[in-house]
Amino acid sequence: MKLKLLATAAVGAAALVLGTTPEGSLSVLSQAAAQVRPQVGGALKAASDLLKAGKAQEAMAKIREAEAVPGRNADENATLEGLRLSAASRLGDADGMAKAYDALSAAGKMPAANKLLTMEAIAGTYLRAGNGAKALEWVNKYNAAGGNSPTMKQIQSAAQLRSGDVTTVLKDTLAEIAADEKAGRTPSQDKLNTALWAANKKGDGATESALIQKLLNYYPTQKLWAQSLGTLQSKKGFAAGRYQVDVLRLRLVTDNMQGANDYMELAQLAGAAGYPDEGKKVLDKGFAAGVLKPTDDNGRPKRLADLLDKRIAEAKASAAAAETAARGAREGDELVKVGFAQVQRGQAAAGIKLMEEGIAKGNLKRPDDAKLYLGLAQFLAGDKAKAQATWRTVKGTDGSADLAGLWSVYARSAKH
Repeated sequence: MKLKLLATAAVGAAALVLGTTPEGSLSVLSQAAAQVRPQVGGALKAASDLLKAGKAQEAMAKIREAEAVPGRNADENATLEGLRLSAASRLGDADGMAKAYDALSAAGKMPAANKLLTMEAIAGTYLRAGNGAKALEWVNKYNAAGGNSPTMKQIQSAAQLRSGDVTTVLKDTLAEIAADEKAGRTPSQDKLNTALWAANKKGDGATESALIQKLLNYYPTQKLWAQSLGTLQSKKGFAAGRYQVDVLRLRLVTDNMQGANDYMELAQLAGAAGYPDEGKKVLDKGFAAGVLKPTDDNGRPKRLADLLDKRIAEAKASAAAAETAARGAREGDELVKVGFAQVQRGQAAAGIKLMEEGIAKGNLKRPDDAKLYLGLAQFLAGDKAKAQATWRTVKGTDGSADLAGLWSVYARSAKH
């Protein structure tokens, strides 16, 4: 996660507290000379000059020298702590920054306008040092003081991640994503990835799937599609064997086929499922892309193409009989299958009508699968609106709803 931790923000805050320039010249010494004794002021002036020269470590030594002087008054302490805040921020010393902030606040020397900026810097410095617990402590102080900066929200999320509090991370990040969407803003990729990580750690599969879809919707890339499909296949409860053809279909349309074997596998699986027309189209795409050659692997692609051509001819010859048999079955599954085959053959209207008839008949082995493929048929026919409506009704927990969601995301931006 990319965080703007404001590692040097407290330098500016200290300057405002002290009345110094951003470069570190201590104008407060001349303004308050009567209140700062020479034995203290000399060391603090040296510290200010060292800070201006970029020598924070040496400046801190001079600050400790001034600190060793007994009986310091309020002006001396305010000047000392302001310089400590500036030096500690440059050194990444969060404890030193916190000590200075607390002392200035207790003495009423921390201007209200600078409190939130300084707390933000302290929290960020603790986080950068790997102390998530302390970072969260300062985040909570900041929130209690009414702070609400995007940077502090990032620090909070990162600190929660370090602490392992994934439940809070997920809840808070989802709320931020929802607020962005409600306001018409695109949630940042960092937010979506943070929530996705937390959902995965929690084992919240439904939220994980929804977040993957949001990422693909807002930030679609070929690589992200590949990652998402890989994640889907390894998801607990996903029927990977049964849905291998569906994953390959999505790989094909998102340009994520992994060489000749993917084209051959999808063509074979489609043919074996009763969709030889689809299988032949896949082979043709592989040939056109130059990924497959008919003579590859001792002519295996050519033999598969010939087999699919044969099955296409057989399917056309027996289409009427297949439709009659499907209508005579008690279950609607065969009507769905015959209809989807017709859609793949280019007979979209007739095929979709058969699929709808099959779903209406009922007694389906897997109702969600039937709706998944009806949505795909409607999309292939060019009716995105109907496809989206159909995919929204798919609720299966074995992978059908995940696939429907991914097709829905793809369809929104697909040129069809």
